[in-house]
Amino acid sequence: MQLKLSAFRLPFAPLLLIAPFFLWGTAMVAMKGVISHTTPLFMAGVRLLPAGVLILVAAALMGRPQPQGWKAWLWISLFGLVDGTLFQGFLAEGLVRTSAGLGSVMIDSQPLAVALLSLWLFQEHIGFWGWLGLGLGVTGISLIGLPDEWIFHLLGTQASITLGGWQDLFASGEWLMLLAALSMAVGTVLIRFVTRHADPVSATGWHMIIGGLPLWGASAFAESQQWQNLMPSDLVAMGYATVFGSAIAYGLFFYFASSGSLTSLSSLTFLTPVFALLFGNLFLSEILSPLQWIGVGLTLISIYLINQRDTLAAKNQKVNILETTATQHSPVLEASAKKLNSIPVQLRESETETLS
Repeated sequence: MQLKLSAFRLPFAPLLLIAPFFLWGTAMVAMKGVISHTTPLFMAGVRLLPAGVLILVAAALMGRPQPQGWKAWLWISLFGLVDGTLFQGFLAEGLVRTSAGLGSVMIDSQPLAVALLSLWLFQEHIGFWGWLGLGLGVTGISLIGLPDEWIFHLLGTQASITLGGWQDLFASGEWLMLLAALSMAVGTVLIRFVTRHADPVSATGWHMIIGGLPLWGASAFAESQQWQNLMPSDLVAMGYATVFGSAIAYGLFFYFASSGSLTSLSSLTFLTPVFALLFGNLFLSEILSPLQWIGVGLTLISIYLINQRDTLAAKNQKVNILETTATQHSPVLEASAKKLNSIPVQLRESETETLS
């Protein structure tokens, strides 16, 4: 992994790096179990506002400074609208129309967008293996998000595309999840600009509060029966998604995102759909189609290639150097052998008579 764990100087750094993705995956399953008893925008607000307050309390206990100046608040507000309002809004609305595991895979395609944005803004290296991963990722996302009959039609089978497919496509949960992924990708890049003017932990807390307020406002205007049908188990699930899936997970993620390679860190999100698919199948009996499973596999492979692109390139470079060195040494060895074989042996006349 390209992230230098020692740079973070935290105990159990590898576990802390993995923790956000485990918490996000399991929180996705918890939210899916609750969504039928509440409304999506209200639930999205619940994930953000209380979690933001908890992060600010933790920041105060840690002695973290609060944002100062209009530039800091401007970047935090933009960060909150993109990564808070848009991301959680698209996620919650998409979760109504898709499964937790499949939705998690779509959201965690965001490393593909992060890689392109990081190349453009921060000149982070992608290379051959990274571009190969991006290509596989686009293919995988297409297999996941496009209807199966579309894929079979493109492959030349007899499947037909029904009218109204485009309307159904853009109203589907998969594409709402893809919009959520793009929002999170932009948010992941924005954290670099935010931390130039504010502490990353405090900024994370404030961005969740700023992003959650419009969601609750939209819920009050457009939704009804937000909490009347909630059961005790739903409250526990929402509490888990808020405390662990938002406060702790986002606090850790954006702390790590403030330094190190954004492309490498975001690529660790390949763990999130693994956890979401596992627990979604275990607790919600979610099943994917064969084409969607192929898309999941290609997406995970693509993110692995993006994350390990420098390691794979280094190994390939070593092999090329060894082959070049061996090729250069081979003619020298052959020439030396020829010289040894062609050395004339001169015998004096007395030695010839002795030999005979």
